[in-house]
Amino acid sequence: MYLVLVILVVIVCTLLGLIVLIQNPKGGGLSSNFSSSSQLMGVQKTGDFLEKGTWVLAIILMVLALAINIATKGGVTKADSQYNEQIQKSLKAPANAPAAFPTAPATTPGQAPAPAKK
Repeated sequence: MYLVLVILVVIVCTLLGLIVLIQNPKGGGLSSNFSSSSQLMGVQKTGDFLEKGTWVLAIILMVLALAINIATKGGVTKADSQYNEQIQKSLKAPANAPAAFPTAPATTPGQAPAPAKK
């Protein structure tokens, strides 16, 4: 179920990206004052279709994201529990395990180290 939902999300994201790239920019910059030819016969209808398609795909993407969240909250699988056991074992190191880094002999601050015997 999870894999099917992830595949659907990838397909929807690809379609959404393509639809957004196909659309004409609707910015209100300087170019919008000089080009009035973009509203010729049928261009507005195509823009409306692409805008509705964008909204539909965005809503489908949100619903699929929620569905994936619900599908993964169903419980811990056997593989997940094996990983959790390995993590717990690695966190519980034995008390007599050697330190990761060698330490220098302990001296108190202000105390000079003992002179070496000759």
